[in-house]
Amino acid sequence: MLKITELSVNYKSKKKLIKALGPININIAAGEIYALIGPSGCGKSSLLHVLSGVIKDYQGQILMKGEKLNPKLHNIGFIPQNFGLLPWKNVKKNCILALKIKGKTIDNSVQERIDYIMEKLDIQLLSDRYPSELSGGQKQRVSIARAFIMNPDLLLMDEPFSALDALTREEAQDLFINIWNQYKTTTVFVTHSIEEAIYMGKKIVIMSQGPGSIVQIIDNSLFNTENLRENEEFFKLSSYIRSIIKKGWKL
Repeated sequence: MLKITELSVNYKSKKKLIKALGPININIAAGEIYALIGPSGCGKSSLLHVLSGVIKDYQGQILMKGEKLNPKLHNIGFIPQNFGLLPWKNVKKNCILALKIKGKTIDNSVQERIDYIMEKLDIQLLSDRYPSELSGGQKQRVSIARAFIMNPDLLLMDEPFSALDALTREEAQDLFINIWNQYKTTTVFVTHSIEEAIYMGKKIVIMSQGPGSIVQIIDNSLFNTENLRENEEFFKLSSYIRSIIKKGWKL
């Protein structure tokens, strides 16, 4: 479990202290996907940056499995909206980059995991290509593969599919859920799309206007439902979330 207690983030601007986030209190259960949705400037990305270790100056406490969250001790994967691939490395080297940074040995079991994930995401034939030679959907699959190959304790995603066209985005979402179902990686992702939050979030966390706080957490009973996008309940939940958002953003 990831336990976040009284988390706040402040920035200094012209000698003035600006509150960007919080306080945030939430327990994130192991092996589930939490979708964060809220208005621009509410601190969604700031929360991810705290969890990833990019922002170190914050107030409050974050515990992972009872220990203070530490990127040096815990495996934390991150999928940014621009894919985060190194242009001078080919697909295979980008996929194993996190393992190299962590100093992990690629033994037979790790290699089997690499091969399996690359095959499931249909990028095994792209191993020698460079990011400039890939389509947007292929880049997204490579970034997903890299995240799961490192076997993260926590996976963070910042609007991971926003740069893709509608059809490619749906395909990438399906591929992600398919591989997530096999590994059940604890995941927190930011989105501006209510539909994406419903499709991918086991829990949907609605945040207020900045400084962001949690308005409501919805337990999404539709998660992993077959043909979800065609389900009438999908549209009902979407309307319900919109009504909460309109109220919450006025807080």
